[in-house]
Amino acid sequence: MSFRATILTLYPDMFPGFLGQSLSGKAMERGDWSLETVQIRDFATDKHRSVDDTPSGGGAGMVLRPDILGQAIDSIASDERPRLLMSPRGKPLTQARVRELADGSGVVIVCGRFEGVDQRVIDGRNLEEVSIGDYVLSGGEPAAMILLDAVVRVLPGVMGNDQSGVHESFESGLLEHPHYTRPAEWEGRTIPDVLTSGNHAKIEKWRHEEALKLTQERRPDLIQALKK
Repeated sequence: MSFRATILTLYPDMFPGFLGQSLSGKAMERGDWSLETVQIRDFATDKHRSVDDTPSGGGAGMVLRPDILGQAIDSIASDERPRLLMSPRGKPLTQARVRELADGSGVVIVCGRFEGVDQRVIDGRNLEEVSIGDYVLSGGEPAAMILLDAVVRVLPGVMGNDQSGVHESFESGLLEHPHYTRPAEWEGRTIPDVLTSGNHAKIEKWRHEEALKLTQERRPDLIQALKK
């Protein structure tokens, strides 16, 4: 059974976007995964097809209504797929969580807009809030695409060579080591001798040491996490 992604959004025309290109696009063509969208506005009940209202207690912006979003979620056939809400206040997405999602049958992703989503639908429909970083976007659609790109590329067979992702950043808890290729010299800069030595043990040791050094310099929080 292929991986199924269902996106609830006010802007279905944004999909598949870049997911229809390159690795993910080819994987979709092969049937390794599928993508469907649900227009949240289709569940509005007034002539203006309104989906939001002013925040209770006052304040700026508008909030997605729980009755309309709840009906949109309920329109999806009941299954065991996790229900995600892309949100800057969510738990940060990690490569480990990406792997967990890829091991499942698919995901249902709610793309928020405006000031946010009524908390009652988050609680009532068991939405898992997920963040792709400490910044705010105009809506959840770009974040949903990024999450799906990360998941689809690790589905079996998508990268062709299953070893392609072994040494990537975060797979081992460290950032990835530097890469080099031909020409042997470029603008006076050369490839480290160890990489052309043919000694695979030394090469692996160098890569690990470089990954450790880069991680310590740029993401010391990852080093601390490995020590726990």
